[in-house]
Amino acid sequence: MDLSNLKYAAGSRKNRKRVGRGGVHGKTACRGYNGQRSRSGSKKRLWFEGGQMPIMRRLPKRGFYSFTKKLVQIVNVGDLKDFKETDEISPELLFKKGMIRSKDIPVKVLGDGELTTKISVSANAFSKSAKEKIEAAGGRTTVL
Repeated sequence: MDLSNLKYAAGSRKNRKRVGRGGVHGKTACRGYNGQRSRSGSKKRLWFEGGQMPIMRRLPKRGFYSFTKKLVQIVNVGDLKDFKETDEISPELLFKKGMIRSKDIPVKVLGDGELTTKISVSANAFSKSAKEKIEAAGGRTTVL
């Protein structure tokens, strides 16, 4: 046996239905006599509802999406307590540790939690309480 002898399994391949060629599916080709679907070239969008008010216009719209919203990633001061005093904490280091999802989106440090170690933090923004807590622990903040 070789590749030239291969055949499809019996019953696995079926001839397509040839409509409109006489016989049982002749004349109107199972389309009926009149109407949009009986005409040649009739196609409708999948979401077309036959002239009825479309569902996207029937459903109520809610909320508001601001296109000028500034997206920031948030890190709390309490999350930084695990770092050593020798570490220079930057967005790259936070990304490596899995504390932020992306290097490209700005990072803002917020003041939730307590901090006892003396660390230096670089970020795009700091809240007032976060800056106070880091500097009270003897650390330093750098705005990128």
